[in-house]
Amino acid sequence: MIYTVTLSPSVDYIMHVDQFHEGELNRASKTFYYAGGKGINVSRVLKRLDIKNTALGYIGGFTGRFIEEYLESEQVQHQFIETEYPTRVNVKLKSDEESEINGPGPDISEDQQNQLLKQVDQLQPDDYLVVAGSIPKTIPATFYKEMAKLCEQNNAHFIADTSGQALEELVGLRTFLLKPNHHELGELYNTSIETQEDAITYARKLVDQGAEHVIVSMGGQGAIFVSKDHTYSCNVPKGTVKNSVGAGDSVVSGFLASYSQNKDLSQAFKQGVAAGSATAFSNDLGTKEDIEKLLSEIEVQEHA
Repeated sequence: MIYTVTLSPSVDYIMHVDQFHEGELNRASKTFYYAGGKGINVSRVLKRLDIKNTALGYIGGFTGRFIEEYLESEQVQHQFIETEYPTRVNVKLKSDEESEINGPGPDISEDQQNQLLKQVDQLQPDDYLVVAGSIPKTIPATFYKEMAKLCEQNNAHFIADTSGQALEELVGLRTFLLKPNHHELGELYNTSIETQEDAITYARKLVDQGAEHVIVSMGGQGAIFVSKDHTYSCNVPKGTVKNSVGAGDSVVSGFLASYSQNKDLSQAFKQGVAAGSATAFSNDLGTKEDIEKLLSEIEVQEHA
């Protein structure tokens, strides 16, 4: 089973305004509501690729109920822990430029933290745990590290899509997959990642320090994949970018959906990039049909 963790879910409220005028009344031409949060995005795309999974994390209030109902409508299983605070709302304003106003994350008590750690400790050998997103201020920066150690003890696979100190804490641990983008990878090593060659160099450092697999997404420059025995790069297909939210999460979903079924790293990497691109070209997350259409446009090259 694949489990995803979203410590700070959200209701993503998307508002399209033809021409936004600051300080004046603006009327949206169309609006959308989605269940948001990086781990939840991973869960939703996995289910679209016919992979059963369970979403973990914290929700509360009427917005929390919306997220549960939304996931149930898409047949995504969930085992959320209830908090006393409503789940946040994130507003995405799409006009001539894209702007975001994100609500504050939840206050999570020590008891609630321990409840989630107990859930993680129940994972079985060969289960997958995906942690995605930042860690709220009320939770220690070592929280993902604790989960990674539990996964190692239980022979479960640990995957992380995070950045900053949360990512730093994972370096040196045995992890199945780390997926930083090139900015996050550069920040980790206090450098600038400009080319695929740069990304390969520093991704190999992560592998040397304990990561089994590393995917680095690089926007228009494509992506790279590094493991102990393989290094791949690939292009991204052509298309109009409509949505920057969820593309990286979709890469993780596409990779895991493929790898969990056939264990082919090159094909899994290719599907990951196709899934990320499908989301970038959509108003919501990419669909299975969108992903399959893009596969033929992606070429994977192996490096020595």
